[in-house]
Amino acid sequence: MTTTTTTPRPAGTATTPPSGPGRPGRRPRQGSGRSEGGVMVYLVSLVVVALTLGPVLYAVLGGFRTNAQLASDPAGLPDPWVGDNYRRVVTDSDFWTYAVNSTAVAVITTVVTVVFGLMAAYPLARYQFRWREPLFMVFVVGLLFPATVAIIPLFILVTRDLGIGNTWWGVALPQAAFALPMTIVILRPFLMAIPREMEEAALIDGANRLQFFWRILLPLSAPGAITVGVLAFVGSWNAYLLPLLLLRGDMKTLPLGVADFSSQYSSDTAGVFAFTTLAMIPALIFFLAMQKRIVSGLQGAVKG
Repeated sequence: MTTTTTTPRPAGTATTPPSGPGRPGRRPRQGSGRSEGGVMVYLVSLVVVALTLGPVLYAVLGGFRTNAQLASDPAGLPDPWVGDNYRRVVTDSDFWTYAVNSTAVAVITTVVTVVFGLMAAYPLARYQFRWREPLFMVFVVGLLFPATVAIIPLFILVTRDLGIGNTWWGVALPQAAFALPMTIVILRPFLMAIPREMEEAALIDGANRLQFFWRILLPLSAPGAITVGVLAFVGSWNAYLLPLLLLRGDMKTLPLGVADFSSQYSSDTAGVFAFTTLAMIPALIFFLAMQKRIVSGLQGAVKG
């Protein structure tokens, strides 16, 4: 006969069940890892925002300072605040000439990009033909080629062959051509997402394809059209190399005006800051006003 001896446990000692296949053990805490990851994301975002907005904010505040203040304390705040730099730029007739040229070129570029982008994306999205996908891949590959690659052939084509050098159209048309690949890539999913039953119903009611395109397809694809329009406008407003090569004299745009102003008044750092700030305000306001539409448009392109 075997006797089993049990060792008594001291009072107050907790019993820990053994962990095995049938008994779950302790699970590691996951809250600390998630919180640390969230903190790192916020820190990286703050660093990116500071690096992005820091130079812009410095230029804006620098326009409210004098050159003596910038020389004595480059990183300080305006003390006192001076508005003469901005007033001098606003009263300069050359600034408004550059602004009118930039606006005209940007508007022409935007209109041509949106209209021809919709007309090119429509058959690629709604028609079935043999070389549809290879043709679409041609536009996708076009995203890899910036305007700088073809800058010399463009100069020869625009100035010698077409004879539209030093004009708004001479700059706007090449800019629209290089904006078309991105436009078609964004617009095609919008047009493909529209139900074919809607098109069939319109054709049964007596509408032709052109009427369906203008009366039904365009209103439904408005978010995508606004998105590519804003991107084309901002890209044209900030363009520098192509206008530098094609425009001269009174036809120059604001980026070229900033370069000329900084060269002419190289010692007037505060004035250069003021001129640069006023040159980027229109595009910045336009982009911020359309920000929600851009996000919704890109989301629609991804869903499509």
